[in-house]
Amino acid sequence: MRLVIDTNVLISALLAGTSLPAHLIVLWRQGRFDLLTSAGQLDELRRVTRYPKIRERLAPALAGRLINELRDLAVVVNDRPVISVSPDPNDDYLLAIAAAGAADFLVTGDKRDLLALRLYEGTKIVTVRDFLALHRR
Repeated sequence: MRLVIDTNVLISALLAGTSLPAHLIVLWRQGRFDLLTSAGQLDELRRVTRYPKIRERLAPALAGRLINELRDLAVVVNDRPVISVSPDPNDDYLLAIAAAGAADFLVTGDKRDLLALRLYEGTKIVTVRDFLALHRR
């Protein structure tokens, strides 16, 4: 199974170690699925974890560990199509990772834009809660 996890979910996992997003990261670390990412998403994660409002709640070492794990253990998708599908153009790169990497799921908390699409090129777009419920089956 192949997943793309939205950066907002990754940040949530870092901020709350017992949250559903954190459980999703644990499943990935256990090898339950392949995680797809891109150099652009890693850059975004580095940038967001440096925001003052995030830094005051997050140890830099914790963020660095996840970024290093993503870089070293996730499937980094480099050759992505140009996509213009999401109502928020800043989310199109996630859809491009999903399409290029043949993702089964894109997991996001973005209700207004990504979740509204529900499906893109065979990739189901779901919340963390919905993915975990499906994964338990």
